[in-house]
Amino acid sequence: MSKSNAPSAKVLGNLRNIGIIAHIDAGKTTLTERILYYSGRIHRIGEVHEGTATMDYMPEEQERGITITSAVTSCQWDPCMINIIDTPGHVDFTIEVERSLRVLDGAVGVFCGVSGVEPQSETVWRQSESYHVPKLAFVNKMDRLGADFEGVLDDMVRKLRANPVAVQYPDGEGQEFSGVFDLATMERLEFDQGVSGAAYTRTPVSEEQAAMLSPWREKLIEVAAEEDETILDLYLSGEDVPVDRIHAALRKATLARRIVPVLVGSALKNIGVQPVLDAVCRYLPSPLDVPPATGVDPVSHKKKHFEVSSKEPLSALVFKVAMDSGRKLAMMRIYSGRIEAGGTVYNVTQDQDERVARLFRLHAGRKEKIDVAFAGDMVAAAGMKFARTGDTLCDRSSPVILEQIADYKPVISLAIEPRNTEEGEKLDEVLEKYLLEDPTLDLTHDEDTGQIILSGMGELHLEVVLERLGREYKLEPRAGKPQVVYQETIGAKGKGKGVFSRELGEVMHFGAVELSVEPLPRDRERTISFEVDTEAWPAAWLEAVEDGITDGLQSGVIRGYPVQNVRVRVLGLERREGESSPVGYRMASAMALKEALSLADPKLMEPIMWVEISVPEEFVGDVVGLLGSKGAKIENMIDRAGLKIVQGLAPLGKLFGFSTDLRSATQGRAGFLMKFSRFDVLE
Repeated sequence: MSKSNAPSAKVLGNLRNIGIIAHIDAGKTTLTERILYYSGRIHRIGEVHEGTATMDYMPEEQERGITITSAVTSCQWDPCMINIIDTPGHVDFTIEVERSLRVLDGAVGVFCGVSGVEPQSETVWRQSESYHVPKLAFVNKMDRLGADFEGVLDDMVRKLRANPVAVQYPDGEGQEFSGVFDLATMERLEFDQGVSGAAYTRTPVSEEQAAMLSPWREKLIEVAAEEDETILDLYLSGEDVPVDRIHAALRKATLARRIVPVLVGSALKNIGVQPVLDAVCRYLPSPLDVPPATGVDPVSHKKKHFEVSSKEPLSALVFKVAMDSGRKLAMMRIYSGRIEAGGTVYNVTQDQDERVARLFRLHAGRKEKIDVAFAGDMVAAAGMKFARTGDTLCDRSSPVILEQIADYKPVISLAIEPRNTEEGEKLDEVLEKYLLEDPTLDLTHDEDTGQIILSGMGELHLEVVLERLGREYKLEPRAGKPQVVYQETIGAKGKGKGVFSRELGEVMHFGAVELSVEPLPRDRERTISFEVDTEAWPAAWLEAVEDGITDGLQSGVIRGYPVQNVRVRVLGLERREGESSPVGYRMASAMALKEALSLADPKLMEPIMWVEISVPEEFVGDVVGLLGSKGAKIENMIDRAGLKIVQGLAPLGKLFGFSTDLRSATQGRAGFLMKFSRFDVLE
């Protein structure tokens, strides 16, 4: 891609932003390693089991042989430039996973030829489905004892409710596996192990092989014919069907998510990898093939989007923030417009202008400097002081917010204590880095106990943070049990009066405030209004009254949690010549508020979570019973892709350990999504 000229539609059409998704140990990092080798991106194949895989560049990943963090790389496979995110196999329900999926245009699902569709495969697949991501599948490890290609396809139909279409078929299984049949060209592909599979030959299939492959070839043609009637006419008349026409029909069906093309091989044995790259180029979408990213105009609040073009105004999403040698690196997907190194962009989420000091294409742990990035690119920027995960970058003259993050409120917290002073200093520093990467984390210090209160989106979310502290920084602070974050509200009206008259620093301070409180509907947070003649009072005093009320609403009268859904009316003020002061009115308003809240039937509110469970029909009864035991209210039960989707609302306090209970009740077959819905009054 040119560094100086905007890319043409042809270049954009040859760009692929894909993810490699799979269950742990299905072989996705091994597949990615071969992709990088065969595309010339690396010159030696690293191995996961030897701790030398390029994409597992963190020491912790190399020690364990697993992917811990999403890694980003890019490679060239003519005619396409392919940006790849190698995601962790263990997907928790944090915002980062959702946003990583969101910036992908397509995905390659990797399945073990022996184990088939495993529970985590189901979870990842369903998450990608919710983002309407077209996919192809690669059945890996066909050289392993017990490999069963047709069994994996059956698994995909039964567990994923996918429509897998084999475009290849294995030549043998287990120890007999020796090559791959291409069903579109009816050729056998043999990979030269003398050069680590980098070269392979194509030979026409024999008559015996053609007869064996005939049912699979017929199904492929039938699927293609549903997209292109000419193919069926040619096939029925005995004429050759042009291979390019077959690929075009399969591409059309894949982009519409009607089919999932399936390829086969053994990444570890260097068999079948290059055809996966061909399939990525042939079947998966370019940025031009997916709908433009939709956002909201921050002024009018109307929906807004720009076409995928470098000539359009800028819109880009920061999908991950990482610390690189102590410096912040913001990874972003550019949906429209362009970003230049040394230029300035507007971070609309933070309302700040950001200078882009340097731009990079990422290659796992290494970076390649570039001068400019265009619509469709996935790049990283250094020098952006304010950028956080989920922020939108745009032009100040054409603002747009691609994704709101205000709804993600921490709902669970735990207290952590460093084991010594030295660890305490390092702990503060590390947690600040985590907060930069993940906007759903929150951090406060309890001045009374000296503890750090860490808040997040759920039990698993906080567990992962604690695991990372130990794994990445060798920090093992003492941690208490997770606690639900509550809020307070009121159930009735109440009035209060506060009078403050005290000498502070040899200066007399006076203030007297009378106010009332009343409950608001659940979806309203809080309002403050003055029912006095505001022009008759100094602005500094009125501001002090409002500040006192605002501060007071941060700590309610039951357990000191923030107060919501309340209207405060300031009914009257009193003055005393020579003594009235902002300090007096601020203190008096806080006293009046406390009295009014105490008389207004104060109530505790707990976080209510929206729970969605996708489960095979035979386990629906178990799931409904389990939800009932957790105090959940079932809202919907719908069919989606052959699965039952159970949706409901449940109090967070009763959901501790729920994912473990759910796995036990459904033999690990259920997918579980949970997100904050609202705070509601404890029954």
